[in-house]
Amino acid sequence: MGGDYAPEAAVKGAILAHNELKEKAKLVLIGNQDQIHSICEKSQFDPSLFEIVHTTEVIGMGEHPAKAFSQKPDSSIVVGYNMLMKKEIDGFASAGSTGAMLVGAMYTVKSIPGIIRPSITAAVPSGNEKPIILLDVGINPDCKPDVLYQYAILGSKYAEYVYKIDNPKVGLLNIGEEEEKGNLLTKATYQAMKGTRDFNFIGNIEGHDFFNDDKANVIVCDGFVGNVMLKEAEAFYMLVKKRNMTDEFFEKFNFENYGGTPILGINDVVIIGHGISNDIAIKNMVRHTFDVIEARLIDKIKEAFK
Repeated sequence: MGGDYAPEAAVKGAILAHNELKEKAKLVLIGNQDQIHSICEKSQFDPSLFEIVHTTEVIGMGEHPAKAFSQKPDSSIVVGYNMLMKKEIDGFASAGSTGAMLVGAMYTVKSIPGIIRPSITAAVPSGNEKPIILLDVGINPDCKPDVLYQYAILGSKYAEYVYKIDNPKVGLLNIGEEEEKGNLLTKATYQAMKGTRDFNFIGNIEGHDFFNDDKANVIVCDGFVGNVMLKEAEAFYMLVKKRNMTDEFFEKFNFENYGGTPILGINDVVIIGHGISNDIAIKNMVRHTFDVIEARLIDKIKEAFK
């Protein structure tokens, strides 16, 4: 029921995902049963191929996330998290309220022991097939060096096990490559990362290396900087489209291709999608949820933080 075009985009996206995954996964749709059946009927799709969990409430995009999560127990987000906590589903994805999704993660499945602050990532296009992982992109605008150090571990595991990048190169986003460059945060973080065996730290990287995976596969920064960089990339894509330019690389900037991003550092697989997701984006969000589950990413992260 989440997203600007819900529930139609969500159901149609789930249909597309089912047609690709088929017997590999059982998709569970959590929302208004009558509306789900109606959309399936219009799409000439048998709704019995889904498991449908009926809910009667919806958390709106403009509602206070914490209040809505506690006051709407029969919303699709709350029901989904309760199912995830009870291990009735293996992964939970939504294009609904990002705030409510983050609140739900903290209230129910919670952080992996040892994780200071969870993170969300963005898949940044590169010149090659596999994207660059940027984190954090918005949860934590203010960070300390130990938090960024943990982001490097989280991003490295995500790149290695989900995107199959061997020994991913981790770079610290800075205003210069030299060790002494940067602000107090990046200088202290560099010293913490220097010589580590927890991940493959290659040093500072600058903004002009942002789309160059020959330099780094994982880029670490605080959520303030990461969010600005992500939205700048989105603006760049919109500018290209507005000018009617077509290019294979530029099309990689289309968020539909990635669908959603996991909350890294919590005890279960949770994927957050863009609020403007259409059916293609929903399909790819479901597919990515499947990939993260299959990669056993949560287990790999837990092992790293024992």
